[in-house]
Amino acid sequence: MDAATDLSPLLSAVAGGDRQALRAVYERQATRLFGVANAILRDRHAAADALQDAFLKIARRADQFDPSRGSAEAWLAAIVRYAALDLARARGREIPTDDPTLGDTPVESDALDRIAAEAEGARLRECLSGLEERNRRGIVLAFVHGLSHAQIAARLDLPLGTVKAWIRRGLLRLRECLA
Repeated sequence: MDAATDLSPLLSAVAGGDRQALRAVYERQATRLFGVANAILRDRHAAADALQDAFLKIARRADQFDPSRGSAEAWLAAIVRYAALDLARARGREIPTDDPTLGDTPVESDALDRIAAEAEGARLRECLSGLEERNRRGIVLAFVHGLSHAQIAARLDLPLGTVKAWIRRGLLRLRECLA
């Protein structure tokens, strides 16, 4: 039984108030989830704060996890992503980069490589590589780099509706591939 298989029962135990289960989830997922927060915030201290906030939310909301709606890893990553985005908004700024090519090669992203190091991450990478470039790019800019749809549209110089449609279609294809 691998770590991914163990997470659903652990989250059920967390929902029941089991602190050891929360510790086990943290020990198995913290490195990956820190990478998600750090990719969004680009600040290790802020990413650590976001991860801490996220685990407080996980402890309070574990009863909301529904394995029929998706994997525990995706649920955890979404909570961390939103915690990081909330922190970025609270800080009132984004940390800009001088790299004009950021987002041009999303499959080689450091955050994505960390995820791909795990068994399910390898599957995600395989499914992402099967997407059209525009769908893959939109998904990575949104979920790895933490950009909003409007920011992606501005970066790619495309209409907002087009970007939203590309991301939605890509997510639907990812869901089919990962199912």
